Amino acid sequence: MKKNKMLYRIVAAVLACAVVALALVTYQSRSSSNAPVAEGAVTATGSAKGMEGDVVVEVTADATTIYSITVKEQNETQGIGSVVCEQLPDTMVAANSYNVDGIAGATVTSDALKEAVKAALTSAGLDASAFAVAQTSDAAVEKTAESLDCDVVIVGAGGAGLTAAAQAAENGAKVIVVEKMPIVGGNSLKATGGMNAADTKYQEALGITDSGVDEFIEDTMKGGHQINDRSLVTVMAEESSDAVDWLDAIGAPLPKVAATGGTTHKYLHEPEDGSAVGSYLVEKLNAQAEKLGVQIMLNTEATEILTENGAAVGIKAESKEHNYTIHAKSVILATGGFGANFDLMASFNPALANAVTTNHAGATGDGILMAEAIGADTVDMDQIQLHPTVYQETGLLVSESVRSMGGILVNAEGKRFCNDLATRDAVSNAELEQPGAYAYIIFDQRIVDDLKSCQKYIKNGLTVSADNYEDLAKAMGLEGDAIQNFVDTMDTWNAAVAAGEDKEFGRNNGMDADLSTAPYYAIKIAPGIHHTMGGLKINTDAEVLDTQGNAIPGLYAAGETTGGVHGGNRIGGNAVCDFVVFGRIAGNNASAYAAN
Repeated sequence: MKKNKMLYRIVAAVLACAVVALALVTYQSRSSSNAPVAEGAVTATGSAKGMEGDVVVEVTADATTIYSITVKEQNETQGIGSVVCEQLPDTMVAANSYNVDGIAGATVTSDALKEAVKAALTSAGLDASAFAVAQTSDAAVEKTAESLDCDVVIVGAGGAGLTAAAQAAENGAKVIVVEKMPIVGGNSLKATGGMNAADTKYQEALGITDSGVDEFIEDTMKGGHQINDRSLVTVMAEESSDAVDWLDAIGAPLPKVAATGGTTHKYLHEPEDGSAVGSYLVEKLNAQAEKLGVQIMLNTEATEILTENGAAVGIKAESKEHNYTIHAKSVILATGGFGANFDLMASFNPALANAVTTNHAGATGDGILMAEAIGADTVDMDQIQLHPTVYQETGLLVSESVRSMGGILVNAEGKRFCNDLATRDAVSNAELEQPGAYAYIIFDQRIVDDLKSCQKYIKNGLTVSADNYEDLAKAMGLEGDAIQNFVDTMDTWNAAVAAGEDKEFGRNNGMDADLSTAPYYAIKIAPGIHHTMGGLKINTDAEVLDTQGNAIPGLYAAGETTGGVHGGNRIGGNAVCDFVVFGRIAGNNASAYAAN
């Protein structure tokens, strides 16, 4: 209990960053008022630490007015923090204040931008407190009623929703997607590893012949403690190769192949350049959907599923300005899981009420709750996964690819304590049994050179490093016997890799190269909430089932808003496979239903 309290001491609903390949971008803000700059105004810069490093701004103001705010430097996550840097400066200028509402789902970057502007005002010799209260209009905004029509309406613009939208539109359907957040991507933006698939052309080209559909099914069932719905797992595995080919066809190839935690073979497909798979796919899927004419409505929250004679026939939704009634011939729910809904999670597991989460702020289970209101059934709602490598200060997920490429875990005594690439629940539970309920993930320069995520960890100050094992142990804060233990651990691991056998813990993958390329790196990590395996009960056609086991006509679901695929534990790489495979199935079947 003491260890659990230690782990869950941080109450965090912050958006954990999916570390992706980012470009340094400069954004020029546009004043909402286009007010001329008064004589005597001064310009100064300020900075504050964001999720991915410093956010640097340039502010022009005088004692009473902010005239412009320009973001000069930022490395925030594309599609999340970058949106803050694009949109919030205009909001601040219009409000004549740095103290405005941040952008939901990007709290860390929003706060950093506010602090940077405040610092710039102070640096300019101005009284920052004079800009602490936002100017607001007293006029109430009266929402107007809007009615829209389409073939397929999709709730949620994450990986599953965008996949379904692109597939349905490809089939000729008129598609509308509503997304309550100001950005597309959802939790998919934070997926940092890859997509599992079997019998792909990429595996064949690399001579990988032992990673077939049957093996994929059994690894997934074993990882899920055999409580998965085998029929769903079978469809996911059987359709995974076609899903990879489809991604390739829309310009999103995943040619690199590796192993991941909880699997016995190499199924994990990754982008060629080592980019995080989530942001990579979201960008490609969003572009494909837009190219095919999909209407994506951001900042628009679905509130109700409309039914007629027991069939789903649309949704109600609302934005800041409008109340929408969207009439559709079929509905797809793709709102993600509920890993940021602490009340809902605590109703199934009270110990998680104050846990650190890697989930984005919009992962609150909306689709599940709306579907339940019209009689939908759920499954495995108490199955909530911890991820073992979470940076506790921000809830940032350290990619499983670090271990897949040869990284290991050690405890505060400098020792390995488990098969580092066992299932996530097994590794998380093992960590909780260690002194202090935390561990360190260890990697070397070879991994850094091949994995962009690691380059970001270093840049953003998550790591300690050294040119030899002893100095790394000291940098980690190890003392006494733990220092020599760590040196011995590294030597033992390198010998195990050379021999091709881990006699200590039986690890049998991610052992293609040792950890002998200096410098060496460590990140202190502990478990955090990562994935909710439970959700709406669906069949192999992605139709949502009611409590009697019957399909609700016209209602489909895909991705983390569904349950049954992952059972009691999700294997890394299967979430992406899940959302692409079942997103396509939902898109195909919903568009076919609408056409008929």
